[in-house]
Amino acid sequence: MKEELLEPLLRKMRISRILPIIKKYPQCNLLDVGCGWEARLLLSIEDHISKGGGIDFKAPNICRNKISTIAAEISKTLPFESNSFDVVTLLAVLEHLSFPEDILREINRVLKPGGVLVGTVPSKIAQPVLEFLSYRLGIINPREIRDHKRYYDKDSLADILQHAGFNDIKHNYFQLGMNNFFMSYAADMLRS
Repeated sequence: MKEELLEPLLRKMRISRILPIIKKYPQCNLLDVGCGWEARLLLSIEDHISKGGGIDFKAPNICRNKISTIAAEISKTLPFESNSFDVVTLLAVLEHLSFPEDILREINRVLKPGGVLVGTVPSKIAQPVLEFLSYRLGIINPREIRDHKRYYDKDSLADILQHAGFNDIKHNYFQLGMNNFFMSYAADMLRS
């Protein structure tokens, strides 16, 4: 699958936002929800984790010592045991989900106590810019942009995370306000 011109740069910027957090959890067990067709995040952080899993409907078939992937739709549930992961990443995925709160609850369930969710999602002001870059200039994949179900701002993101059981939410904008960066810890009230 060929990437459009701007996509590798945008991915690199997202990874650079979360790598310092991953490094705070040395040798962690990490899940990348929406790992993509090449699982590039997992492959790029392999030296920093103990074990990594990825899930995406277009995930490659990877089964190595430290990294494995599952090709599956991200709908309402995740096929992982509760309290399995130290870190869950959700990079440029939430905007594509039909049931985002359900998946956030599932992420909460699979995180270990003290585990952290780290993610990025386009902001509301990014929509016209992304559409222009995609539909007019062709430097972002138009299928990806057409698949966006919603865009988020700080308040709407905090609201959906809190409803899914997350607390202590950290948020900031990056890429000139076009992207949200967030991290949050799983709430103990949902633990079994």
